[in-house]
Amino acid sequence: MLVQQVVNGLTVGSIYALVALGYTMVFGVLKMINFAHGDLFALGAYLGLTFLIWGALGQGTGGLAGVLLAGLLAALSVGLAGVLVERVAYRPLRGAGRLPAVVSALGMSVFIQNGIMLIWGAFPVAFPHDMLPEASWSVGGVTVSLMRLVILGGSLVLMLALYLFVQYTRLGAAMRAIAVDHETARLMGIDVNRLIQLVFLLGAALGGLAGVMVGLYYGQLNFTMGWLYGLKAFTAAILGGIGNIPGAMVGGLVLGLAETLAAGYVAGEWKDAVAFFILILILLVRPTGLLGERVAEKI
Repeated sequence: MLVQQVVNGLTVGSIYALVALGYTMVFGVLKMINFAHGDLFALGAYLGLTFLIWGALGQGTGGLAGVLLAGLLAALSVGLAGVLVERVAYRPLRGAGRLPAVVSALGMSVFIQNGIMLIWGAFPVAFPHDMLPEASWSVGGVTVSLMRLVILGGSLVLMLALYLFVQYTRLGAAMRAIAVDHETARLMGIDVNRLIQLVFLLGAALGGLAGVMVGLYYGQLNFTMGWLYGLKAFTAAILGGIGNIPGAMVGGLVLGLAETLAAGYVAGEWKDAVAFFILILILLVRPTGLLGERVAEKI
């Protein structure tokens, strides 16, 4: 049972880690929290559902290929929405201090959440549960389904790709430069606004793709889901070390494991309380998170 719970926890934690990357990247370059990020995640889930339904009605590609196509379209759409949010809600307030930006982020969060409610309705929506084959493998009493393999494997590949992109490409080096100092980066010829847009594009796209994964995994969507998942992903970012990309990954996995083990061995109603208790405990012992807050060096 323990190994089975670990597998389940890593699956859920990988989703948290994908969403947490958006928080930690934006904090790295702007030193602010994008409170609308959780609702962009929810928007991705609903857009993924819409693209899946359109594909089914149009007799398009089904199965794993259909899911991948819907996820890609949802990620691209939410990424563009993230760029729009940065342009409308954050860029005009960039020099106005942190508090106006926080208020603007909260307002954008409410706007996106209510937009989802108006378009798709206020009631829970069922996500198609037969998009992937019901295949599973049992090894030593531990069952691993195709759904879990797709979510966990896809998440790990995306996280690794993002880390390599930031660390070993010219654009990644430019992102790390503006994370240190905007004005110096401008003097070096870096287009700061364009790079910040890229950060929002990547972070929102990963969050939107995570929303599709949640829909596939749990089979139900709610227009308020962005608040809870956004809070947990923000917790994961703090847990690993805000501004630290590997920290966001580790924090998401640790949070997922804590929740799943609490649900399996304590009670399902206590999983959120146990997860946040672990957060408080770690922050008391190590305030900068598990891997440390390294805003000046990494996004």
